[in-house]
Amino acid sequence: MKIRKRSEFSHLGFIMAAAGSAIGLGNIWSFPSQVAKNGGAAFVFVYLILTFLLAYPALMAEITIGRYTRSNPVGAFKSVSNARKLVGVGFYGLLCVGLILSFYAIVGGWMIAYFFEPICLMLGLEQAATWVVSQSIARDILFTTLFFLMTILVITASIQKGIEAWSKRLMPLLLVLLLVLISYVLTLDGALVGLKNYLVPDFSKVWNPSLIVSAMGQVFFSVSLGAGTMVVYGSYISKKQNLSRLSLLVVLFDLGVAFLAGLLIIPAMYAAATNGTKIFDADGNLMEGDSIVFQVLPALFNSMDKMGHWVALIFFLLMIIAALTSSISMLEVPVSYVVDEQFTTRKKASWLVGGAFWLISILIICNFDILFDFVIVLTTQYSQPLLGVLYCIFAGWLLRRDKLLKEVKQGFPHAENSFFFKVWPIFVKFITPLLIITVFVYSLFQAL
Repeated sequence: MKIRKRSEFSHLGFIMAAAGSAIGLGNIWSFPSQVAKNGGAAFVFVYLILTFLLAYPALMAEITIGRYTRSNPVGAFKSVSNARKLVGVGFYGLLCVGLILSFYAIVGGWMIAYFFEPICLMLGLEQAATWVVSQSIARDILFTTLFFLMTILVITASIQKGIEAWSKRLMPLLLVLLLVLISYVLTLDGALVGLKNYLVPDFSKVWNPSLIVSAMGQVFFSVSLGAGTMVVYGSYISKKQNLSRLSLLVVLFDLGVAFLAGLLIIPAMYAAATNGTKIFDADGNLMEGDSIVFQVLPALFNSMDKMGHWVALIFFLLMIIAALTSSISMLEVPVSYVVDEQFTTRKKASWLVGGAFWLISILIICNFDILFDFVIVLTTQYSQPLLGVLYCIFAGWLLRRDKLLKEVKQGFPHAENSFFFKVWPIFVKFITPLLIITVFVYSLFQAL
């Protein structure tokens, strides 16, 4: 197999970039609410186990495919003779990740808009502050465009000067902002009630099927599996790096940030409730998703007077960073294909591909009620799980075991005799695909 000359991440650069891809808006607003309504620490316990049963083997499979083929998802299938008939899977992966980016950029634009609200208020620009947080086509187009520009400008640079350099800056900043906000929120009235709700386990719920499936779904989507991002990032890993160790560090980083997000969001919600904000829906469940970010927490910030402006500013900066580190990895997938297969420059490919998906975002904005939820469900609930299964099949069944072992041994010379390599192929072939299919079938039945 012909190996292309390819840029490479440093050891730390890959961890920061891959963790940035995995740590997105879902970690900040989805994981905490899932924990709160599914038995507190009992959910964390199940999530932790499933992370190593599901996310770790699948992540390892994707980055191994990437480094072995030194290519994008389409090129990866083309380069392995047994998988060439499935090259359409690679193309569908490109489309899927592009569609995810198209709606994700809209949400990222909302984060930028809410970031500007406290700035406008501090400057006395009350009409502008109202406009940036009011739903309108003009507002969404403006801030979605700004978010796309930020993403494209990072991608146009080289791997080291673009993705790696910005990941090394943004991920530490994200952690610092998280810790600052956690420290402040825990001093608020009602926050300790939320902390107890988050951390005290209700082990009677551990075997609840909905809890287990919810945990599996959260694990799968939080680590960016099935979208091709880890295949592309894996293609930039040096042959000297230990893939199993890198995958483990990325998973642990993702786990850590998700847990910290819970320490921030759940206490903040209960603090908001102390000030009269509604945090439970009509069924008595804790609010989740965008309701947390755009209803509950802004109400909390507004109750803090001038201090609330600064807290809101820091919080939405945190959300922008989380969104941007994920969008960078999404755009890199189709850009890497254009650079590899069409032999064009990275700068040209970034603007062409970014511009194409920006147009899709505009189409979604102009037909929001019809397209927004449809694209989210199509990509995240249906496409990503199926693509994740196909990548496991690729690594477990189509890539010969001797070639798989040879690739893993680079950077891990004793892999053949390790417990890891004796167990991992079994998970990739059987257990992980079965778990992913379980999540998929369950979500399908829930939708019917």
